[in-house]
Amino acid sequence: MALFLAVLVPAVFFGLITFWLHRRMVRATELPRPWSGVADVALTVMWALAVVGFASGRTLDPSWARPIGTVGLIWIGAVFYLFLGLAIIGLISFGANIIRRVRRRSTGVGETADAAPRRLRRMRIATAAVVVVALGVTGYGVFEASRPQVTEVSATFDNLPAPFDGLRIAVVSDLHLGPARDASFTRRIVDDVNAQNPDLVLLVGDLTDGKIPYVRDTLEPLTDLRAPLGVFGVSGNHEYYSDDGGRWLDTWEYYGVRTLRNTRVPLTVDGATIQLAGVYDATAPEPFEPDLRAALEGSSPEDFVLLLAHQPKQAVEASELGVELQFSGHTHGGQMWPIRYLVPLQQPSVAGLDRIGDTVLYTTRGAGAWGPPVRVLAPPEITMFTLRAQG
Repeated sequence: MALFLAVLVPAVFFGLITFWLHRRMVRATELPRPWSGVADVALTVMWALAVVGFASGRTLDPSWARPIGTVGLIWIGAVFYLFLGLAIIGLISFGANIIRRVRRRSTGVGETADAAPRRLRRMRIATAAVVVVALGVTGYGVFEASRPQVTEVSATFDNLPAPFDGLRIAVVSDLHLGPARDASFTRRIVDDVNAQNPDLVLLVGDLTDGKIPYVRDTLEPLTDLRAPLGVFGVSGNHEYYSDDGGRWLDTWEYYGVRTLRNTRVPLTVDGATIQLAGVYDATAPEPFEPDLRAALEGSSPEDFVLLLAHQPKQAVEASELGVELQFSGHTHGGQMWPIRYLVPLQQPSVAGLDRIGDTVLYTTRGAGAWGPPVRVLAPPEITMFTLRAQG
């Protein structure tokens, strides 16, 4: 039953969207035959591929579903921009209709015989333009999402012990492996990280989307990550969506990632120590609720604390408890413009360096993409963060 519902729900949802696109792009524009039939066939095929893409890694084995499902996921990205474009046309058309009615009432002059054909022609041209732009933007977004870049960032701290001055930390988040990305993508990320010769590697959650038997192989290249101070990670929200989050973290451990589960680890360089702490995701279910106080238990108020917490909003509590630096992900920098303007409704940071109270917060855009493997004006990144000591 669970498997049936997992396929039925997205099938109905995407089916309703497909029907709306048919009504708006085929019926409303009075698309002539045979083009109306071609458009409806294309919409139906894309509906089926979108369902496969959504189920890949969750209820369908991505070893066969990923190649065709990826096309469906890309289509979902295109539908997002189709919706935006068609909504803008609808608003403009609505406003124009009001203006026409007001003018007719004020002048008493009715519509001319060619008014309706002219409106239909304008709608066809506008709809065609939206389709071209939406597909073009989505195509660009696929290209942008496929090229994670290394971003150099640094921050200076008053109480950072001198031996840690210049420490280089690789921050990686939000790979979302499984439905559209396989182990070859992970291999690229690992190679890019190792090429930077980091002192420390930190993974900030949402590495996968899917069930462990289907997706765990995508993490295998993580075993080759190299850093003198170690490779550490914390869970994101997606570790709990399709499988047991604790078992996912056990899988990370199998591949060489030391997971921080409301715990801390002292990092020592030349006799000086800082505290590396990590907590579960803000929305993690029982028994994985985040507990920063437990993670910091036993540390000294004078200690420099570096915290891993998947969601930026967890920096509010971090500031209250004296954390100097927090690394987060989750936002993807908005991933597909203009979503970035909605992120502040839920999170205190979209991307980059911010300050929450006394805590410096760095939010990475992440290296992967959730859902559609599409990024628009939110390029994926691997962050190389350099710690600097004051003076």
